[in-house]
Amino acid sequence: MTKKKDLSPEMKAECEAAKRLFTQKKNALGLTQAKVAEAADISPAGVAMYLNGTNPLNAKFAVVLSRLLQEPVESFSPRIAEELAQMQSVQVKASAGLGSTATEKVLEMLRKHEGKSLDATTQDQIAKAVADTLSEASTSGGQSSDAAIVIAPSHGDISIPQYDIRAAMGHGQVPAEYSEVIRNVVIREEVLREKGVTYTSARALSMITGWGQSMEGTINDKDPVIVDRGVKEYRGEGVYVLTWHNDLLIKRLQRKDDGHVWLISDNRNYERQSARIDDVTIHAKVLLVWNARKI
Repeated sequence: MTKKKDLSPEMKAECEAAKRLFTQKKNALGLTQAKVAEAADISPAGVAMYLNGTNPLNAKFAVVLSRLLQEPVESFSPRIAEELAQMQSVQVKASAGLGSTATEKVLEMLRKHEGKSLDATTQDQIAKAVADTLSEASTSGGQSSDAAIVIAPSHGDISIPQYDIRAAMGHGQVPAEYSEVIRNVVIREEVLREKGVTYTSARALSMITGWGQSMEGTINDKDPVIVDRGVKEYRGEGVYVLTWHNDLLIKRLQRKDDGHVWLISDNRNYERQSARIDDVTIHAKVLLVWNARKI
């Protein structure tokens, strides 16, 4: 029997980082290896082999683990995060009226190369499949604009996904059970630097919509805002996306004492509220309003 090849130091480090996050968060999230196994459609022993560094992490397992741990893939595997970014550089969004053959062809190619870099030949094949999808739209009577191609950002650009999530800037709203990317916004990295905006990583950036009047003057009703999902804890006074008493909010947080923070509305018609820090779940920090006002 051939001896199994040892993992590279990079892959071992990925497994260790994934196991460390799992150990840190499993109790709070109610996770077990059996639950992870069920979500990933593998055996509990298979989960253990990933976390213990027997087998290298792959893209499919990394995505499942990322969702369950509520952490970006990059937090434990920059390598796989980069592979996923490459795979997502070509996306096909077909309307319900389009035929599915070409679309399925593209998705099958992406699944086949999951966890691997896409070489030039494969990218050409996927591009051809996308062209087939567009052709299929025109021959089936659909509008070609219904099928959108999202191109990978150029060097120096950052592609920021905009999610179909509204964070209330008033009395709050119950968070949606799921979120959907409605478009990708490309912004020059130098623009963020010029604004003095710092962030944990480019892949942790997302865009959501503010809703309500309580942050007027800083964030107006329906303003798109760029947030950093890499910030999951209080890091000094600033504007955060948070959950408090089951409501999803955008509020300015300020330390009150060791166990409490002030939830502040920048609109002076709203009173600030005191909250136990343990009752506040921070999802992200707000960095920039899309009209380029730095927070």
